[in-house]
Amino acid sequence: MAVHGFQMRLPPHDSLLAASAHARRGCTGARGFTLIELLIFIVVVSAALAGVLRIFTQATVAGADPMLRRQALAIAESVLEEVMLMPFTFCDGDDPNVESAISTAGCAKLADTIGPEPGEGRYATPQFDNVNDYNGFAMGPIVDITNTAVAGLSGYKATVAVAVAALGSITAASGDALRITVTVNGPNGTSIALDGYRSRHAPNASL
Repeated sequence: MAVHGFQMRLPPHDSLLAASAHARRGCTGARGFTLIELLIFIVVVSAALAGVLRIFTQATVAGADPMLRRQALAIAESVLEEVMLMPFTFCDGDDPNVESAISTAGCAKLADTIGPEPGEGRYATPQFDNVNDYNGFAMGPIVDITNTAVAGLSGYKATVAVAVAALGSITAASGDALRITVTVNGPNGTSIALDGYRSRHAPNASL
């Protein structure tokens, strides 16, 4: 086509199509999120946040458990130490021959057996005087040796079991070794059990 002596050449048809496609690609690259994409993004982020919040919630709820278990463990250790420090003799502590008897046959009045003797207790006279006496003992809330409640421990209970046991070369039949089990139960289902072994020793141990 000629206009006033000038000839105008139009670009080939293929070039026009390519330029149009390029323009469309430019517009597509600059577009924002569609409504569907935005909704999917919100759902995914919400699910992720829900999972994170659940973990934090569980951690917060469980955060008190270690404290409760440590408290129960401290009670169990204290009671176990109290029991293991008691004498382990052939005769009851009130027997005249408690220091000299080399077997239960040597007791003047009362050989010591598993469980407390009549009238004995942890607090009032006559008090427990042998490891065996603590078998079956229970307390709750936790109290000290004077039967005074220990502050902050009203939600705990402790029980003691004492039984003859084998220990190394010591046979259970000999009765020269005891297994002491202290169990403490506390709030939120907290439960701790500690075992300790005590062998017979002075006075006049048979080992």
